Amino acid sequence: MNKYLVESIGTFFLVFTVGMCVIKPDVGNFAPLAIGSALMVMVYAGGHISGGHYNPAVTLAVWLRGKCATAEVPGYMAAQVAGGVLAAVAALYLKGNPEATPGDLKIVPSLLAEFLGTFALCWVVLNTATAKATGGNSNYGLAIGFTVMVMAFAVGGISGGAFNPAVAIGVTVMHLVKGANLWIHLVADFAGGAAAAMAFKALSSEDRAG
Repeated sequence: MNKYLVESIGTFFLVFTVGMCVIKPDVGNFAPLAIGSALMVMVYAGGHISGGHYNPAVTLAVWLRGKCATAEVPGYMAAQVAGGVLAAVAALYLKGNPEATPGDLKIVPSLLAEFLGTFALCWVVLNTATAKATGGNSNYGLAIGFTVMVMAFAVGGISGGAFNPAVAIGVTVMHLVKGANLWIHLVADFAGGAAAAMAFKALSSEDRAG
């Protein structure tokens, strides 16, 4: 139960930061820095309890890698989505529930951008937080948060830069993404997480045994 609560809390503050930085009035070009920093500090805060996933795509990647029990996967993902939805409601309340016009997404570019961003995030998570060769390092949170920041700067203007199904659901609740486009994020993000896990298992021979 503690793991699920930590996952919900961490995802809440990640999605809350997204909402507070992106809903008008926003913080402009500083949003990716704030969002990446929020993920970094939440990973450091809760990583020792739950692993600090805060992202269903990361949970999928860690499970495929063999570092998350199958029985825990539904609980992790449910807690993450619940935290994201609650954060969206809180951000809307504090922003005065403003009118928002969701931007249109081009399907193929958005799918590719979300896939690449999520692949990068999950690849970094697996290699800095689960690999034997990097075990015990103190840099994993910084690396993970900076990956989100970098990819948000790189392709956020194309897909919105969710790289996280819980974030995608949260920004949909906040009317920043059209509900009809949510599938783009879900498909690309889960595919990116799965691909990162497969790449990790193929390239990290000493970790294949678990």
